[in-house]
Amino acid sequence: MDYGKFRFEQAKKEKEARRNQHVVEIKEIRMSPGIDKHDFEVKQRSAQRFLSDGNKVKVSVRFKGRAITHTSLGEQLLIRFSEGLNDIANVEKAPKLEGRNMSLVLAPKNTKPDAKQS
Repeated sequence: MDYGKFRFEQAKKEKEARRNQHVVEIKEIRMSPGIDKHDFEVKQRSAQRFLSDGNKVKVSVRFKGRAITHTSLGEQLLIRFSEGLNDIANVEKAPKLEGRNMSLVLAPKNTKPDAKQS
């Protein structure tokens, strides 16, 4: 086999691998502390769709004006959000206040059964 043919085949394999790879993206969902029940459920369904596609989801609550004094409401909202998606997602990063935003990162659960478990 000559070197030119070898290089061509290697480049072809690399190109095929790049085409088949899935890049995990971080999708963001924004809410306010006073979100209504139906709006909350719609956001949860969209997060479920993102997670089923294999992407991570960053859920953030934006505190405007005097709402910053009630950060516990935002934390409860994020915890309720993550508990609703408990069957398909793991909490990768717990709720954390950063400036006027409180955020939480969810990652999809690995659905493949492990070979070690019997």
